[in-house]
Amino acid sequence: MELIYVLEAASITLCGFATILWMAIGTLARFEKGEILTQKVVAALCISSAIMLFILHYLGGELWGSTNVARPFAIISIIVAVTGMLNIKGTDVQGETNPHQIMKMRAAEKDKEN
Repeated sequence: MELIYVLEAASITLCGFATILWMAIGTLARFEKGEILTQKVVAALCISSAIMLFILHYLGGELWGSTNVARPFAIISIIVAVTGMLNIKGTDVQGETNPHQIMKMRAAEKDKEN
């Protein structure tokens, strides 16, 4: 039973760290190496967490009182890991302009007007 409790705590902790890094990616992406490293760390945390969640499910463990929630969370964790790696090496996958580019474009427009 102790293994199940360790897996539960470790998987939740890794998911929490991955979530915090995911939210901080905008700050960490100011440098290309920082962005790449953060994306790889988030992917590694998500894959590790997914493995633990699958093991937890097959050992009959519970996550927040449910025996059925670990497997869907593991799949979501794998999806997050894969999608987190899509924007690797600064390639813009979403096609959206980021706030830094918007500020640069506005500054350039102001310089042209003056």
